[in-house]
Amino acid sequence: MQNDEVRNAAAPAALTAAPRKVVHVDMDAFYASVEQRDEPAWRGRPVIVAWRGRRSVVCAASYEAREFGVRSAMPASRAERLCPDAVFTPPDFPRYRAVSTQIRAIFRRYTDLVEPLSLDEAYLDVTHNKPGLATATAVAKQIRAEIREELALNASAGVAPNKFLAKIASDWRKPNGLFVIQPHEVQDFLAPLAVRKLPGVGGATESALATLGVATVADLRALPLAALNARFGKQGRRLYELARGIDERAVCPDQPRRSLSAETTFEQDRRLTELDETLVDLAARVWRHVDAAEGHARTVVLKLKTADFRIITRSHTPAAPPDSAATLADIARRLLGRVELDPATRYRLAGVGLANFRDPDEDDAQPGLF
Repeated sequence: MQNDEVRNAAAPAALTAAPRKVVHVDMDAFYASVEQRDEPAWRGRPVIVAWRGRRSVVCAASYEAREFGVRSAMPASRAERLCPDAVFTPPDFPRYRAVSTQIRAIFRRYTDLVEPLSLDEAYLDVTHNKPGLATATAVAKQIRAEIREELALNASAGVAPNKFLAKIASDWRKPNGLFVIQPHEVQDFLAPLAVRKLPGVGGATESALATLGVATVADLRALPLAALNARFGKQGRRLYELARGIDERAVCPDQPRRSLSAETTFEQDRRLTELDETLVDLAARVWRHVDAAEGHARTVVLKLKTADFRIITRSHTPAAPPDSAATLADIARRLLGRVELDPATRYRLAGVGLANFRDPDEDDAQPGLF
C-alpha cells in the first residue's frame, strides 16, 4: 500500500528500507512461439496468430513477422498486406492455457508469491526463495533456463526492487533477455526515460505533462507534489512516487477472476435477429474457460458494437448463476430484447461475458430481472 506521508525526494523510503526482490517474467511472443514450437516447419518463418478476415485482428506475431511491422491488435488484413508470406493460424487458447499452467508450475518451485497478469506474464516476489538462492538474479536465470529446457520456449525477465521497475526491466532486453535494476541504480536509471514508460501514463497524461514542460522522468521529478496534485488529482501522488522509483504494491497471488468473455467481429454487419447462432457459439467459447474452483459468475454481460462504432452493453444477474453454456446463451439471447435501438440497426461485433465472480459458498444472489 502507498504511505500517506510525502517522502524525501533525495532518499525515498521505499528504497532506503530493505527492498523487495521482484521478478517480472514475460514470455516472448507467447502464442506465436507455442505455434512455432509445435509445428517445426514454421520455425524461423513469420507466424501470425489470427483468424483471417476483413475485421479480424492479430492476437500475436512472431518476431520474424514483427520485422515486417506486424503487431498485436493490428487488423489481420493489414498484417497480411505487410507480410503476405506469413503463416496465418487461428488462436488455440486451451492449448496456450495449458502451457501457461506449466510455466506457473515452474514459478512455484521458487516462490508461492506469484501474481499472473495474463497467460504469458507474471510477477514473482523472490525476496525469500524456496531453493535458497543468493540473489533474485540467480532465481530469474534459473527460471528462464528451466522454461527453455522443459518447454522449449523463451522468456524475458526483469529483476528490480518493485513491480513497476521489474516490468520495465523485463522489456529492456527482449527477446530472450534478462535485465537487472539494483536498488542503488534506480534513480539514475529512471531519470532519462520518457514519461510514457511509467505505468498509467497514456497519451492524454503524456500530453498534459508536456504542457508543463515534462518529457522525461527527470523533468517530472522536478515538479513539486502540490503542482502534480493540482493538475492530476489523485494521480498526482502516483506520478510523484513513480518518478522516484517508489511502488509499494505487494505481489498478490491468487487474484480472484473478475470477468471472462469472448467476442467476434463480423465480416458483414448483422441485425439483432441474426445473432442467435453467434451468441450460442460465444457462450460455448466462454464456458470452456470457466473453472468452478474460481467461483460462480453472478452476472451475464452482452456487448454489441454498431456499424458506426457505438458500444452497447446489457447485463443481467439471475437468481442462480449460469450452470451451463446453454443457460449462458439463453440469458444472452434474452438480453437482446433489452436493446432499444431501431430494429434496422446493424452490428459489427457481438460479445458474451461473465462477471461478478463470487465464492461458490456465498448465497447473496440478487433477484432475477426477467
